[in-house]
Amino acid sequence: MAEVLVHVDHADGDVRKPTLELLTLARRLGDPVAVHLGPGADRAAPVLAEYGAVRVLTADAPEFADYLVAPKVDALRAAVDAVSPVAVLLASSAEAKEIAARLAVRTGSGLITDAVDLAAGDEGPVATQSVFAAEYTTTSRVTHGTPVITVKPNSAAPEAAPAAGAVEELSFTLGPLATGTRVVSREARESTGRPDLTEAAIVVSGGRGVNGAENFGLIEALADSLGAAVGASRAAVDAGWYPHSHQVGQTGKTVSPQLYIAAGISGAIQHRAGMQTSKTIVAVNKDAEAPIFELADYGVVGDLFTVVPALTDEVNARKS
Repeated sequence: MAEVLVHVDHADGDVRKPTLELLTLARRLGDPVAVHLGPGADRAAPVLAEYGAVRVLTADAPEFADYLVAPKVDALRAAVDAVSPVAVLLASSAEAKEIAARLAVRTGSGLITDAVDLAAGDEGPVATQSVFAAEYTTTSRVTHGTPVITVKPNSAAPEAAPAAGAVEELSFTLGPLATGTRVVSREARESTGRPDLTEAAIVVSGGRGVNGAENFGLIEALADSLGAAVGASRAAVDAGWYPHSHQVGQTGKTVSPQLYIAAGISGAIQHRAGMQTSKTIVAVNKDAEAPIFELADYGVVGDLFTVVPALTDEVNARKS
């Protein structure tokens, strides 16, 4: 059976959820072959095998950490040459999309980014994308070379399908450009204990209606009761009420959670572009004419300062 390369997104061997989603999607196209670059492959391999990887190609080198994406592109190119896959799948993170673009150029292949679904076709993988601020859905396929496809997090539910997961060392050579840009320092992001915004199954976002940084505690309390990530609209971020790293929208991050709760967000097109593919959308706004209600599956017309604490209390009561 044809093989599909899956780039493993991990933190020192702790496999992130989008990779498990990729393995699930890859099984529609062929036999998944995971490519684990960096440390921790011994810890990652059993997890990758549990979710369908028939093989796990591993490589580690200090250049992966000391330099930007070029060394990883060299390794993935070697994996493509060794496996001759029907496709290469990566998560739609900022780094992985740069790797995907460079790999497509190196291999003379077509590139599809931000797919939300994959299916096997007679002439190769068919990708579904949500485009133009999620106003249209398109299907497309690569017509030249090995398809390189990045997939948005939460596009599929991870499904276990135990496979051999045979670990093999990947041999590769660094090219002359691999060490062109060196990482000179790193600063650890302060942990909030909440899930990553782009990977979270539930996101609670606040907007202009929150009316101040001091009131974002209401949004955080609801998020914590649900085990959710916290997002913010551009208006809230521009006002300095919440960090820019939490902005959801066309100029921020794109999310596709199972549940998206928008509190005090009017629903401008810029914001809708970043969350419109959410599976279920709940809006809380005191303006019954707010555009967000056109998009919402469930809407509550009311003051968020009354509705959000009541919802938080109800969630906590049911949990206890």
